[in-house]
Amino acid sequence: MKQFWVDIRPWKKDLATTALESGADVLVVDDAGRVRELGRVMTVAENGDLIPGEDVFEVDIVDKATEEEALRLSRTGWVIVRTRDWTVIPLENLVAQSDRIIAAVTNADEATLALTALERGTAGVLLSTGDPAEIRRVAKAVAGAGAEVPLTTFEVTRIVPVGMGDRVCVDTCSLLTDGEGMLVGNTSSAFLLVHPETLENPYVAPRPFRVNAGAVHAYILLSGGKTAYLADLAAGDKVLVAEHTGATHDAVVGRVKIERRPLLLVEAKAGGATVSLVLQNAETIRLVREDGSAVSVASLAVGDRVLGSIAEGGRHFGIAVKETIRER
Repeated sequence: MKQFWVDIRPWKKDLATTALESGADVLVVDDAGRVRELGRVMTVAENGDLIPGEDVFEVDIVDKATEEEALRLSRTGWVIVRTRDWTVIPLENLVAQSDRIIAAVTNADEATLALTALERGTAGVLLSTGDPAEIRRVAKAVAGAGAEVPLTTFEVTRIVPVGMGDRVCVDTCSLLTDGEGMLVGNTSSAFLLVHPETLENPYVAPRPFRVNAGAVHAYILLSGGKTAYLADLAAGDKVLVAEHTGATHDAVVGRVKIERRPLLLVEAKAGGATVSLVLQNAETIRLVREDGSAVSVASLAVGDRVLGSIAEGGRHFGIAVKETIRER
């Protein structure tokens, strides 16, 4: 997830309050004590959580030497970089070699440019502005800057009840929408896009904050290509939510609900790749079609086409590793 930093130097309480309300990750200030009076958020200050010159560095990029200096410092901590006349090339050079670059920006357009440099983007932005409305605009730009995940269309090859087991509902602190979901799979090499409970049905009210994601053993795809077991998720964790277009954003987990229910195995193929997932056997559990519409596992049929993602298999504590691992 991209970092949203706001520069409150000199101190202005209205800007700090707006930054906190907009979900800023870090405030850069002269005195961290003023921030603590307003709420809990990471600070950069001599008396803050991150210390200038030790944990955070500021570099003006004017030539190749300053580019190299920024890269050198990024091995130690975060580096805030400023570029002349908003030249993109220095940012691309830095992004290609470091994931600790924070681009100094003054508006939402500059933030979007920094967050999409080389498609990967800087780790975040530091906004300097006197306009509370601009803070809110940049916050929206940062929230929508999740990396796209390549989605694949799979053809369903097998659907079979497998008996009772424990399944996991992931309840988020966000209202999810039709056509998006979480990428979950029995293995770490392929995932299916599981739709949230946003749709009306005759049996239960919609719960648009919830994804009934699968059995406890399944992997869920997170930001940065990492994974976690569904059973290991807990309140406060962040999970990746993907739209059917491939765009992504993070959502905060508010609750994880594990209950014993009848389960169903779904298997599908795309070329030489296979994917499988054990889901609850109920009409409210849905996968996502190519057009973003939802299809219930109760009406799913062999030959149906649903969205998923193919990844590099083999994980060690959720991180992809290159070693001989076979998952079936």
